[in-house]
Amino acid sequence: MTEPIPEAEATTEKLALAWTHTARFLTTASQLVHLPATELPEIAFVGRSNAGKSTAINTLAQQKRLAFASKTPGRTQHINLFELGPKDAPDALFADLPGYGYAAVAKAAKLRWQKVMADYLEVRRSLSGVVLMVDSRLGLTDLDKQLLEFVAARVATGEIKLLVLLTKSDKLNRKEADAALRATTEFLGGMTTENSDVAVTLFSALKKSGVGDVALALHGWTHGEKAAEESAAV
Repeated sequence: MTEPIPEAEATTEKLALAWTHTARFLTTASQLVHLPATELPEIAFVGRSNAGKSTAINTLAQQKRLAFASKTPGRTQHINLFELGPKDAPDALFADLPGYGYAAVAKAAKLRWQKVMADYLEVRRSLSGVVLMVDSRLGLTDLDKQLLEFVAARVATGEIKLLVLLTKSDKLNRKEADAALRATTEFLGGMTTENSDVAVTLFSALKKSGVGDVALALHGWTHGEKAAEESAAV
């Protein structure tokens, strides 16, 4: 029998999910120079083309077609920005970055996007957090580890936060899920310091598991003390 969720915690999770539900398309850009300058905290969603990135964003936002989830991996070729919070006073941005590692994408396009993504992750001033989607059945691939290298320095100083979502966790049994969590956590331990904020969690868009936890984490990233005050008030 599962333990009931404390009322205060459930209410706070509901507030966080209501916030993610406000996500709406803002703009799209194929190069960094075309992204708008902003003072709003920005959270980037990254991952391999078949890791379920767009589906996870849609599930988190409780919207079916916010992010384009194609049956053909590698279709997203732009950075898509989504605004969150009140329409007249947005308080954060989600950035959906192109998936990487899909074999059918032309080599020139792969190299171009690798450069764009590396630059974005290393220098985008408004970037405050990265959500890395990893297929839980595969674990961290060489390309995932390469991407983590791009953000390692900024994560180590606490400049940006990192959350690794082990997607499609409904495909794993309990033993496999525990092993996936343990292996990923051990690898991430090598890039953490006392200043870094790094976490890993199981996620399933199909079963909706982990959705509330992720919403809480991202709301906390972007609202800081305000989020803590809201939590204490409920």
